[in-house]
Amino acid sequence: MQGHGREEENPGWDQESGSMDISVVIPSYNENESLPELSTRLKEVLDARTPLWEVWFIDDGSHDGSVETLRRLHAEDPRFKMIRFRRNYGKSAALAVGFKEAQGTYVITMDADLQDDPAEIPALIAKIEEGYDMVSGWKKKRYDPMSKTIPSKFFNFVTGKLSGIDIHDFNCGLKAYRREVVETVNVYGEMHRYIPVLAKMAGFTVSEIVVQHHPRKYGRTKFGLSRFFKGFLDLLTVLFTSRYTQRPLHVFGSLGGLMLLAGFLINAWLTVEWLMGYPVGNRPMLLLGILLMLLGIQLISTGLLAEMVTKSGTNVRDYSVREMLS
Repeated sequence: MQGHGREEENPGWDQESGSMDISVVIPSYNENESLPELSTRLKEVLDARTPLWEVWFIDDGSHDGSVETLRRLHAEDPRFKMIRFRRNYGKSAALAVGFKEAQGTYVITMDADLQDDPAEIPALIAKIEEGYDMVSGWKKKRYDPMSKTIPSKFFNFVTGKLSGIDIHDFNCGLKAYRREVVETVNVYGEMHRYIPVLAKMAGFTVSEIVVQHHPRKYGRTKFGLSRFFKGFLDLLTVLFTSRYTQRPLHVFGSLGGLMLLAGFLINAWLTVEWLMGYPVGNRPMLLLGILLMLLGIQLISTGLLAEMVTKSGTNVRDYSVREMLS
């Protein structure tokens, strides 16, 4: 009887193997109109593959009745689960908490606005099964206004060149992962745009497939142009932290060492001239030499302090959960 109760509480959980097949993580903010249709389409696609699935809706502080809809979906089928934030924290926080709860061998992410097609899930998993750790969707034909598509193309081009990852659409919400990827990658701030970069920096293989993109059916987009300006700052953060988090002295120390050496050589040259009887007290080069030496010492000191912080760093959760249905 005890085992039967477990099955009713968590349908989709394989008691014999102890493993879930697919977890779908969906951040949602004021997408109440889309949720019933999305859940129906997800159930059709997932049931066609396996009964061992779960869908985590992460309600990111919605105020349009989404919570009531998600409660009803959970009551009808407990494989639809919900985490509700106390306020709007953003997509990265939603993905982070969803990744923490996901138990599937494969983890799928998608948006809640019906622009991502659940029918693409089998193709994403098939690509994973070819040997990749992560597969990103490529919205080759997009149904978005030019205010989104043109900046997005530029953003993807620059990100690809700087990161060295040969994919076309870094910010597509429709992605598939092996579970070890989501257990390893740390998504915070606004870093959801750069999960492919974070995954590659952690040693995972990344690929992409073309996916169907649909026009928005309900509501309007929650993103503005400002996200692209913030996005490039986040890209610099990702590239720096991925390469130097464990060795910050390498970057600060290299720059500081070059400045310190340049300042020392300038002042050594001026010292030789002073010994030869030339006046140097009013020469701008003296001030430049002193400035470079001071900056070099400061950068090296900053690198040493960063090393100390790295060794004693903590992982701080930046979201607050109000309700969970699992």
